[in-house]
Amino acid sequence: MKQHQYRITIEHLADKNGVPPVEDKQLQFEVGNHDDIFAIVERMRQRSDFDEAAATAFAVGLKLFGEVMMTHRNHPLFAEFSPHFRDFMQALKK
Repeated sequence: MKQHQYRITIEHLADKNGVPPVEDKQLQFEVGNHDDIFAIVERMRQRSDFDEAAATAFAVGLKLFGEVMMTHRNHPLFAEFSPHFRDFMQALKK
């Protein structure tokens, strides 16, 4: 299946007390997704369910998680959760 390709980068800016990390930590990986994540993020922002940062985090996290679950749909880890995720996604798209 053809997919959009993304590079995801996460930088640790501060700990829970607002203190910057001693070590400059960064996590970066490349991943494919069947959807245009930028379009999904924009739709979530337009819904006004969350502020812009939360809408972005929600959309990106959901799309990354969903793609892993779809790719590994037969993995026992997802057996109980899969039907609920499907229902959630259908409700979200309404």
